[in-house]
Amino acid sequence: MLPRFEKKHHALLSWPAFVRRMLLSALIGLLLVLISLAVGMLGYHALEGLGWIDSFLNASMILSGMGPLWSPRSEAGKIFAGIYALYSGLAVLAIAGITFAPIVHRLLHSFHADEADMNDSANVHRKKP
Repeated sequence: MLPRFEKKHHALLSWPAFVRRMLLSALIGLLLVLISLAVGMLGYHALEGLGWIDSFLNASMILSGMGPLWSPRSEAGKIFAGIYALYSGLAVLAIAGITFAPIVHRLLHSFHADEADMNDSANVHRKKP
């Protein structure tokens, strides 16, 4: 599901292919954020009896790292909130890594690419005479 990156002895990826890779990574990151948000909303709604809007607000605040607005009352809600907070801290780092990996890879790959590889990548879409 994740895009495969070229090896250091391969030519630098063309711009259209790089843009497609960036869009795929951003889409995967967005999907992971939406799934994480949905899990948080379901947990707060089911365990604490919050409405959907309040569940969304609380889950999004924890997922963004700002902290909860609602203090859980039940023991199950407190355990869920703690686990969700721990998960959210790791999820944000992982999602950022997935989303920005193509940029970091391209930057590092450009340091290792020969000048001939750079020219090959730029000339991929030009027609030969």
